[in-house]
Amino acid sequence: MDNIPDYLNKDLSFEARAKDLVSRMTLEEKVTQMLHSAPAIPRLGVRAYNWWNEALHGVARAGTATMFPQAIGMAATFDEELLYKAADIISTEGRAKYHEALKHDDTDIYKGLTFWAPNVNIFRDPRWGRGHETYGEDPYLAGKLGVAFVKGLQGNDDKYLKTAACTKHFAVHSGPEGERHSFNAVVSRKDMYETYLPAFKECVKKAGVEAVMGAYNRTNGEPCCGSKTLLKDILRDQWGFKGHVTSDCWAIKDFHENHMVTKTAPESAALAVNNGCDLNCGNMYINLLIAHKEGLVTEAQIDQSVVRLMTARMKLGMFDDDKDVPYASIPFELNDCDRHREFSLELAKKSLVLLKNASNTLPMDRERVKTIAVIGPNADSRNALAGNYSGTASRYTTVLEGIQNAVKPGTRVYYSAGCHLFKEKPGLAAPKNFFGEAVAMAQRSDAVVLCLGLDATLEGEQGDVSNEYAGGDKSDLNLPGHQQELLETICKTGKPVILVLLSGSALAVNWAHEHVQAIVQAWYPGAEGGKAVASLLFGEFSPSGRLPVTFYRTSEELPDFCDYSMRNRTYRYMENEALYPFGYGLSYSNFEYGELQIDRSKLNTGEEFSCRVTLKNTGKYEADEIVQLYLEDVEASVEVPRWQLSGIKRVHLLPGETTEVSFTVTPRQMALIDNDGGCILEPGRFNVYVSGCQPDRRSLELTGNKTARGSFELAGNRLELEY
Repeated sequence: MDNIPDYLNKDLSFEARAKDLVSRMTLEEKVTQMLHSAPAIPRLGVRAYNWWNEALHGVARAGTATMFPQAIGMAATFDEELLYKAADIISTEGRAKYHEALKHDDTDIYKGLTFWAPNVNIFRDPRWGRGHETYGEDPYLAGKLGVAFVKGLQGNDDKYLKTAACTKHFAVHSGPEGERHSFNAVVSRKDMYETYLPAFKECVKKAGVEAVMGAYNRTNGEPCCGSKTLLKDILRDQWGFKGHVTSDCWAIKDFHENHMVTKTAPESAALAVNNGCDLNCGNMYINLLIAHKEGLVTEAQIDQSVVRLMTARMKLGMFDDDKDVPYASIPFELNDCDRHREFSLELAKKSLVLLKNASNTLPMDRERVKTIAVIGPNADSRNALAGNYSGTASRYTTVLEGIQNAVKPGTRVYYSAGCHLFKEKPGLAAPKNFFGEAVAMAQRSDAVVLCLGLDATLEGEQGDVSNEYAGGDKSDLNLPGHQQELLETICKTGKPVILVLLSGSALAVNWAHEHVQAIVQAWYPGAEGGKAVASLLFGEFSPSGRLPVTFYRTSEELPDFCDYSMRNRTYRYMENEALYPFGYGLSYSNFEYGELQIDRSKLNTGEEFSCRVTLKNTGKYEADEIVQLYLEDVEASVEVPRWQLSGIKRVHLLPGETTEVSFTVTPRQMALIDNDGGCILEPGRFNVYVSGCQPDRRSLELTGNKTARGSFELAGNRLELEY
């Protein structure tokens, strides 16, 4: 025991052990450990390790794993507990796959325990291609769900991490994808601290996230992966972040090739490391040897980064015996097991959002519907289940297959793609070649399920081989290709049409809202998605999903895509009426809210308050309700959101059942962000709204609900709070 080196002494802290280990490395060895594909150092017992792994909605790109709904779909559950459970399953499968891979000396990419998820960027503009990787447009929701996901990935052991989560992309990042390697996001201090930073701060302060990934773009002139403002002043000095920072992939070379803030590769590598970017996804950090020789970076600065990286690996148990690491015994058999797939189905069901249901078209009655036409390019599409950054499921159920499996024996299910997802024509055939087939099937059916929308070939990441248009972004919010014409053609048959939208973002389906009987937003619902959709259509459960993004009426009402000001963006600042508002979603049941009871009508600045409301299920269906609290600062001294989501709770009620729902609102939630980025608590009057939706006119019109309302007065001195 006396002869073992300190870095193997499990009685010492991980940081002390890491410092000892790094002190034994040569400069060349240290630099190679700062690359995402870090080689082995056999003389020190350091195994090769690839830091790059993905787990956005399941262990990704590493073979078979449970595939959950895409992140935007998980966000539509408005449910922290569900996201925690999903992330816990993902980390279980990640551990199972990692330890099995080690048995076969497999240390390739996507096999490690450092997951570059979640993406907590704010989905500020529906045209952004990567928005479906996020938790939507609201900072409160993104923060709550991000914290839950991080905690699920990292586990609850007092000593070891189950896996290491990484929040990305820090910060002020949401397109345009095609310009991300050279783009400068100009943002006010108010918008920075009010909108773009809160979810990251929550993950750092409340979840202890191990890693943060920088963004490709510049923010206010500084490249994010080398930004003193973001990485030093805010992340480490203001928030006290102790983990490691990684660059986005090949982002460091953008410093001199595209952003033009440096002139050479050694300068770029030094800028990143000196400002706290510890790990390079890519190979630019090889130039640190030259940068050191030229006096651009000290060995002490390099040491600091490598110590952080080795500390992370030690937290994951990579230098300890498996018997001492609680997660090392997770068996390979748990990967893609029945229990995990069943939970994926449950999550998919709770992610579905019912947008319209005229005359109670849904649920369909299996006994009465004898013939169904399932039509559309997404009806039998596995791509539309998966989204991007996905793994491989052991089995998939498309919407068509889900309906085929759900109908009673003897029920006829017709199927036609109708048209291609976006192309003018399929192969050598004429445009609209399958319209006739689709119409014939609709005419012969009691009901039509029309599956339209997008998939990851149309919205995603710039540079992905699957993204064929606009660098992954959308140019507008319309249905692509011939889909709108197919929709109108099928509606002319006069048959009841149920539109199922599979997409990762908002679409302007104004015509559909006026003409079809029912609309379901299904997102990219994961491998079990078709089962979930069919189960909703036939009334096996009541839908409870809520929109984590605004559905606008047209892209023409949006500000310029490159404008990062929040003015006229998202429900918090938008000027026009939405087609479908943030927080909206219908149920098969009905809920009645009682009077809102606030514990005090007056309180002093710095005090929290509690409120409660009775909720009754007045409908015929057992159902979940997503209760939402919105806070409005009526007398703010600066421009603030018209109201902000400040509380969410999922409540399950039987028909006729009543319960009481309570919330506590903190002083920080009452505070505003001033124009200098300060967090200020001002005296004044506040309104509180509690309902299953926003308190805006459009939401109340669509739902027919009433909102429980109350107000209170905040008295006392103006206070400056810690952000």
